[in-house]
Amino acid sequence: MTPLDIENVNVTAFDAMPTPEEIHARQPLSAKAAETVTQGRTLLRNILDRKDHRLFVVVGPCSIHDPVAGLDYARRLKALSDEVGDTLQIIMRVYFEKPRTTVGWKGYINDPFMDDSFRIDVGMEKAREFLLNVAEIGLPTGTEALDPNSPQYYGDLITWTAIGARTTESQTHREMSSGLSTPVGFKNGTSGDLGVAINAILSASKPHSFLGLTNQGRVAVVRTRGNAYGHVVLRGGDGRPNYDTVSVAMVEQALTKAKLPHNIVVDCSHANSFKKPELQPLVMADVVNQVRLGNQSLIGVMIESNIEAGNQSIPADLSQLKYGCSVTDGCVDWATTEKMIRDAAKLLRDVLPARLA
Repeated sequence: MTPLDIENVNVTAFDAMPTPEEIHARQPLSAKAAETVTQGRTLLRNILDRKDHRLFVVVGPCSIHDPVAGLDYARRLKALSDEVGDTLQIIMRVYFEKPRTTVGWKGYINDPFMDDSFRIDVGMEKAREFLLNVAEIGLPTGTEALDPNSPQYYGDLITWTAIGARTTESQTHREMSSGLSTPVGFKNGTSGDLGVAINAILSASKPHSFLGLTNQGRVAVVRTRGNAYGHVVLRGGDGRPNYDTVSVAMVEQALTKAKLPHNIVVDCSHANSFKKPELQPLVMADVVNQVRLGNQSLIGVMIESNIEAGNQSIPADLSQLKYGCSVTDGCVDWATTEKMIRDAAKLLRDVLPARLA
């Protein structure tokens, strides 16, 4: 028996992947993009440290599949961001990786041509190019970290990172988060379990050593200092919302017990809106009302939003795709997005400064 008989039994190929260094060289960080990322991270840390009274809003498509429509959305969002910037720090949701319970389209990096060709090498470069373009517009971005190697390819262009409900409990993702350069929001589990998110924050705040990838594409032992800016993201669970005042109060108690800052973000989508995008405005209105009534812990919201409302299946003929409409979870449309954000800014403009008084 040879080693070939027992190694890689179910592997069909090893296709070469460009190194992070090569991708960076082809899509280099510009001075404008670096300024956007640096400023965005500083402002976000200031919000979490209560040096900035504003709320932050992570808003954008459930996933990016069409970079043209994505940049169209980004330009609209930048104009809106400039309008409400005294009250809300806007971060564009730019998700390239989609976790799957069984099968389905895994996102722009995994399958950029949406034809099961799985050109990850192309998808990674296209993803970096898109982030670079958004940063050059002057808009900070947030994404979900799924593959632990991806941050080496485009992490320098990210302002805020989410760890999803399916991966918050993962040791790999807690270790990775301990070394990320951004604040990290940990979602509660799909069952609604808050403990996994709190444990993830505590774990990621500590130094770790684990296998990872260098910019030169070599496997290395990565040693981290720990990330002090982990926080909870409430997304509901087991078919039930958890953004109500009682749920928020229970989260505050759990954070106090864990000796963690009271930093809570509410995801207006997923179980908090019963996966009905048209209910997202009601969730956000409730969060805004809690802040108006004196809540000090709610520091951000997430919204799944696109140019067009709802979602669509991926057709065999990609020319039939509806422009600006999600191919994953349903979203609110642009008009609804503008109203949600403008209404929140109007209601909170005179309230939020008192948080720092």
